[in-house]
Amino acid sequence: MAIGLRLGLGFGLPVLLGILTAALAVDRDLAFSRHLSLVVVGLGFAGALGGCMLYMRPRKRGEVEDQVTGEEDLIKKTRAESLIPSAVVENERMAANKKVMECDGVNGSSGVEIDEDLHSRQLAVYGRETMRRLFASNVLVSGIQGLGIEIAKNLVLAGVKSVTIHDETDVELWDLSSNFFFSEDDVGKNRATACVQKLQELNNAVMVSTLTGPLTKEQLSSFQAVVFTDICLEKAIEYDDYCHNHQPPISFIKTEVRGLFGSVFCDFGPEFTVVDVDGEEPHTGIIASVSNDNPALVSCVDDERLEFQDGDLVVFSEVHGMTELNDGKPRKIKNARPYSFTLEEDTTHFGAYEKGGIVTQVKPPKVLQFKPLRDAIRDPGEFLLSDFSKFDRPPLLHLAFQALDKFRMDLGRFPIAGSEDDVQKLIHFAVSINESMGDGKIEEIDKKLLHHFANGSRAILNPMAAIFGGIVGQEIVKACSGKFHPLFQFFYFDSVESLPTEPLEPSDWKPLSSRYDAQISVFGYKLQKKLEDANIFMVGSGALGCEFLKNLALMGVCCSPSGKLTVTDDDIIEKSNLSRQFLFRDWNIGQAKSTVAASAAMSINPKLHVEALQNRASPDTENVFDDAFWESLDAVINALDNVTARMYIDSRCLYFQKPLLESGTLGAKCNTQMVIPHLTENYGASRDPPEKQAPMCTVHSFPHNIDHCLTWARSEFEGLLEKTPSEVNTFLSNPSVYTSGMRNAGDAQARDLLERVLECLERDICETFQDCITWARLRFEDYFSNRVKQLTFTFPEDSATNTGAPFWSAPKRFPRPLQFMSSDPSHLQFVMAASILRAETFGIPIPDWAKNPKKLADAVDHVLVPDFQPKQGVKIVTDEKATNLSSASIDDSAVINDLIEKLEECAKKLPPGFRMNPIQFEKDDDTNYHMDFIAGLANMRARNYNIPEVDKLKAKFIAGRIIPAIATSTAMATGLVCLELYKVLAGGHKVEDYRNTFANLALPLFSMAEPVPPKIIKHQDMSWTVWDRWVVEGNLTLRELLEWLKEKGLNAYSISCGTSLLYNSMFPRHKDRMDKKVVDLAKEVAKVEVPPYRRHLDVVVACEDDEDNDIDIPLVSIYFR
Repeated sequence: MAIGLRLGLGFGLPVLLGILTAALAVDRDLAFSRHLSLVVVGLGFAGALGGCMLYMRPRKRGEVEDQVTGEEDLIKKTRAESLIPSAVVENERMAANKKVMECDGVNGSSGVEIDEDLHSRQLAVYGRETMRRLFASNVLVSGIQGLGIEIAKNLVLAGVKSVTIHDETDVELWDLSSNFFFSEDDVGKNRATACVQKLQELNNAVMVSTLTGPLTKEQLSSFQAVVFTDICLEKAIEYDDYCHNHQPPISFIKTEVRGLFGSVFCDFGPEFTVVDVDGEEPHTGIIASVSNDNPALVSCVDDERLEFQDGDLVVFSEVHGMTELNDGKPRKIKNARPYSFTLEEDTTHFGAYEKGGIVTQVKPPKVLQFKPLRDAIRDPGEFLLSDFSKFDRPPLLHLAFQALDKFRMDLGRFPIAGSEDDVQKLIHFAVSINESMGDGKIEEIDKKLLHHFANGSRAILNPMAAIFGGIVGQEIVKACSGKFHPLFQFFYFDSVESLPTEPLEPSDWKPLSSRYDAQISVFGYKLQKKLEDANIFMVGSGALGCEFLKNLALMGVCCSPSGKLTVTDDDIIEKSNLSRQFLFRDWNIGQAKSTVAASAAMSINPKLHVEALQNRASPDTENVFDDAFWESLDAVINALDNVTARMYIDSRCLYFQKPLLESGTLGAKCNTQMVIPHLTENYGASRDPPEKQAPMCTVHSFPHNIDHCLTWARSEFEGLLEKTPSEVNTFLSNPSVYTSGMRNAGDAQARDLLERVLECLERDICETFQDCITWARLRFEDYFSNRVKQLTFTFPEDSATNTGAPFWSAPKRFPRPLQFMSSDPSHLQFVMAASILRAETFGIPIPDWAKNPKKLADAVDHVLVPDFQPKQGVKIVTDEKATNLSSASIDDSAVINDLIEKLEECAKKLPPGFRMNPIQFEKDDDTNYHMDFIAGLANMRARNYNIPEVDKLKAKFIAGRIIPAIATSTAMATGLVCLELYKVLAGGHKVEDYRNTFANLALPLFSMAEPVPPKIIKHQDMSWTVWDRWVVEGNLTLRELLEWLKEKGLNAYSISCGTSLLYNSMFPRHKDRMDKKVVDLAKEVAKVEVPPYRRHLDVVVACEDDEDNDIDIPLVSIYFR
């Protein structure tokens, strides 16, 4: 599947350059080039409803006794009785409304019912089997400070069977800077107990419980995966040994966040099987030829580039002639090219290739052998890198975290921020450990880095917790399911470039007895004050927005009386949002996202100064987000899900010279891009090629994959059930105006519209539900039998093109008509969905028996279906460049007049006030029959063309254009952005301090690089970039503006405002405008009225120098008020 760089993601050239750097710098067994091509080639009502929403809450899966089988390699026994149960969020009354979810024990997963409305976006990433395995997994998270609660939050949202949170210590004021569930009232309470109820509210289907006492090794046997966020190395080794040697092994993760430094260690046992290393759909190709050679050359059609890599395994199917390839045996390929590859097989004695064939990539499982922590700590092997400008950093951080552990063990505390003595003690420990490492010894220790490490080591910063909460949360999903490649085995990360550029004094780190003391211990109180006083605009409050609001509240951004956070989003909360937009609860469904999210963020930090709006940021709302608003901002954070909105916000930030922090996610992938005035290029500086669309004739007559079938099905749904009923209503609302418009148009499109309206009101009008059944049955015959018969009559199987080549050659697939059978459940399901939806458009009551298969089959069998005879001379479009399937004729106007006469006569027979009910497609309601109808259309069409069919869920992903989304990548993206926000608000950072990131948690892959600077344009002694805007004061005339430019050595030959030309040197009459004010010209010529809140007018000037070379100059702003 090709993924566009700007498909709601915001990928740009800086990220691409970072990935290219990574590709050149490292050679790892991750099929890196494939993942690079993935990025490059292709390349967001109050309490009354609460009771109504109770039915949406499924019963906790753990409330039903598990039926455990012997397949304990994935699922173990239920949790031990020694676990302390959590506070129960829902009472007995609600349990009656919950769905029972049972596990029958096959792979520890089968039989679990998945709430597809809730988990649809997550299902698009993981698939059903992975979700079922998650639903049967028990996880322990130990250490519930900022990092632990981030991990637990992501797991509860993902929907594991149970999460047990363990912590023996009490809440301190210090913890409030990173744990979003703590409040000042919780200080002194046990950490796990203080947040268990709020954690439970995220997903009532997950059992959330607590452990508040010492943990024994034996208790770990109740879990499939355990995570420790605050544990000494000695204890970690003891626990990991137990987990590693347990049968079956227990996946063990040790992770820490210490200031701007973080670490992860994974041990999933002696032999861990990865069932899907990257989560991508297997690549396919349509075969054009196969040679009888050794080795054989396989060529594919140039419809799409092949994504195969040397060494891939593939299988063949549907090959005619060389049928030996259809044996299902995986074969290795080499010499992979965009449209061909070599097969490592001798086909000399195979049959000669004739036609057809599909080649499909096989993704074999991968077995990983993890080392236990006691061995890996001495011999860590290859580190997973993230920032290739810090190539030598991981070994030093491996040493630093061991030194910190030694410091804590010996002194019983963390180093004190600003204490030089503590820094020297930690350095001493590091040097001592390094000397004992033998061949793994580091030649030179960076003591300055250890200085930063020691000073912030007690702090758990929220952005770092969000990043590592996303990474570790994803690793646990891998451990429980085998989906995606695990982190193997150490990963270290730091962001010391986020520190202020000015050196800090010891007094700067002094605690203030505030909730921000942890952050102050890293950055000092001066930056904390800047954060609190900031004025931020956040656009969007969905998945990214919820995470950003949580982060900003914990960081203290906009939390002083002089600071302000403005958040806007015009969307409302839907059920599918709840699996990753963690500030929302099911009783918020139907409410405005921005209002609910802002309120939830204020509960995290009551001092957050936030205003929630429901305006879409666009040219239409520039009276709301006016010049004064933009000029007051310190930074803009995008939390959007589409490119159009991103481009608009980018243009505003460019215009007002405001920093823009951009991010996006797509499944397990995420990216961030920093847009900093005068330092980096803007978001819109690089454009991706347009996404490739299938030709219209392919979709309508010659599909060769299920995407084509679903595209056609979605189009038919909208035409039959939305557009045609709307067109009928437009006609009936004002017949004379409608018919007059059609006559004036007089083209093929007008003719088609009239034909559809007439057909709907005359031949296909429905008055009873039986009429709807008849319509649906005849539709089946038309779509899947008659049209195919006509197509194959017009183009028989042996027909040839003008060049003599077979017409039905790849990628075309020869279709076969379907014979309707009411005994076929898929045929009957199509008729059921079609007739119910047809009845809705005509306002016909749907009888109870309509959903009874036997009674419906009886009704369908009574429908009389006329015989079909193919017609001579029918034109079927085969031109791939055609954009319209309607063919114009010389007598369109005569046909239109005839259609109008018939339509007017038909309207007289309709009941008074008759109107139809157009149906708008809604993918997220599985009870409305929309997806049943679309999936039925697509699958019957696929059956015509012998294309593999899909289930309703997969059909929903494709036809509903669902963007895959999970909580882990979202959390990581926002954490990365907030690390950059420290730099933006601190000021003084150079471009090399900033980072753009592309990450794929599935691989895992992390690629960070500094942003690309903007292009510099030079003229004489001047230079400027896209960030510059030339300002001229005064109410200038056109002549004065031209003279002002002339003084800069520029000869202006064209001046425009909006889409209108105010001046062009080629037009003699424009010389009469020379002494008119530019503002008056804009009002007179361009009809531009400068609003009262704006002091200036912008004009675009085209210039050339004295040598007649074109010079691109910045926008010119004339401040006339």
